[in-house]
Amino acid sequence: LMRKAMRGETPPPPIATLIGFRITFVEPGRAVIELEASERHANPMGTVHGGVLCDIADAAMGIAYASTLGEGESFTTLELKINFLKPVRKARLQAAGRVVKGGRTVGLTECDVTDEGGNLVARATSTCMTLRGEEARGR
Repeated sequence: LMRKAMRGETPPPPIATLIGFRITFVEPGRAVIELEASERHANPMGTVHGGVLCDIADAAMGIAYASTLGEGESFTTLELKINFLKPVRKARLQAAGRVVKGGRTVGLTECDVTDEGGNLVARATSTCMTLRGEEARGR
């Protein structure tokens, strides 16, 4: 589904449209999100809002995790942590998510958010829980 959205064959996730990010790469256990950060993403201090950085990291990690799931499975995030390492005002940001450890029920993902110069802007980790059967239905 994410590959279809990446190719423009299906609409992107609503959050991608709202924030303005795009999915640029998906393979099992890995995903990349890109965002052209500008003034519209700023907090009152004029830097990119931490929630925006968290959103693109969360999306990259979630897509990476989802890419490892089987037919009829879904997931939910149990925990999300992010460290903000460098302020950004305007930049082309890349959030590269990957599955660190998949498991039958719980998995760990991580994401590096970098700017166009390759500078580390933020690092995030997330714990995900795989949902099956009735728990996964409609998700």
